[in-house]
Amino acid sequence: MAVKHTPTNEVHSGTKGGKTGCGFDTKDHPEHWVNSHERITCDKNGCKNE
Repeated sequence: MAVKHTPTNEVHSGTKGGKTGCGFDTKDHPEHWVNSHERITCDKNGCKNE
């Protein structure tokens, strides 16, 4: 599953309501995150290796 950060349009590994693969907590600003089926675009460790 992927989750998209809407202000930056960056797609991370993870799901809304949890943590992304690279460690962002999607509960901090839940309005900035949407579940997505897009290809992961984040190149940080934890996201890019999924």
